Amino acid sequence: MNPRTGIYRGRFAPSPTGPLHFGSLVAAMGSYLEARSHGGEWLLRIEDVDAPRCSPAAADSILRTLAACGFEWDGEPLWQSRRSEAYAAALERLKDAGTVFPCACTRRELADSALAPDGAAIYPGTCRAGLAPGREARAWRLRVGQARIGFDDAVQGRIESDLAAEAGDFVLRRADGLFAYQLAVVVDDADAAITHVVRGADLLLSTARQIYLQQCLGVPTPAYAHLPVAVNAAGEKLSKQTLAVAIDNTRPVLALHAALDFLGQRPPADLGRGTVAELWAWAGANWRLQQVPRGPATVSATVA
Repeated sequence: MNPRTGIYRGRFAPSPTGPLHFGSLVAAMGSYLEARSHGGEWLLRIEDVDAPRCSPAAADSILRTLAACGFEWDGEPLWQSRRSEAYAAALERLKDAGTVFPCACTRRELADSALAPDGAAIYPGTCRAGLAPGREARAWRLRVGQARIGFDDAVQGRIESDLAAEAGDFVLRRADGLFAYQLAVVVDDADAAITHVVRGADLLLSTARQIYLQQCLGVPTPAYAHLPVAVNAAGEKLSKQTLAVAIDNTRPVLALHAALDFLGQRPPADLGRGTVAELWAWAGANWRLQQVPRGPATVSATVA
């Protein structure tokens, strides 16, 4: 809970790279029901900080689908693309504290680096002690040192992470001048006084990085719950890249019922033939986070 107000504040933060698909609907539903079950607020944030991959049309499509599915968010949506000043201020604080450093490395130079569990290159520390003569800064990275981060996830259990081994010094401002996802998320959650983060387990590996960054900035750490990730028959996470089918705005109850079932809530079959209002009434009365299964799962092509 927010220590100042005692209010639970959750959020859903889609990236507008395409229309809302089943995997994102699962995250939206889980975060929404958990917030409402605590009498809390549910905020909506459009994570369009990575401008080249995002589009206003996709953001509009996501908002229309959420509305068609009966989601009601508190306040106006927050847009990361309008938050550059806040991210720049946070980076300056880290510069003043000496916890970040400029990096001149290119992707090609890092191509032979060891890979983290999420497939990203583990930074070998090339520029940590300073830029080599004749090199210019391309990005800014956070020093992780020997940081080890542990936290209790409400769904996945105890998580322990060795940042040096699993990520290395990670980027906060990219070579193209854009702020990195990790910095934007931490600043946005802190500024919005988010108390609980409920999202997909595909972001579980980012959580330790975000907690460490929260510690460096001196901001509170929310409670976390990472929901199972919807995958296709090939075991691939549903996404634009894997051609996930968009939610049909004309038949939202079907998708909502499937999402409830995916989250282990065991909704009655006839609920899928009712109205959006009836489905949310049942879901609100019967939501139990402890029934959510761990790990990824396969969804049928008719839903995904």
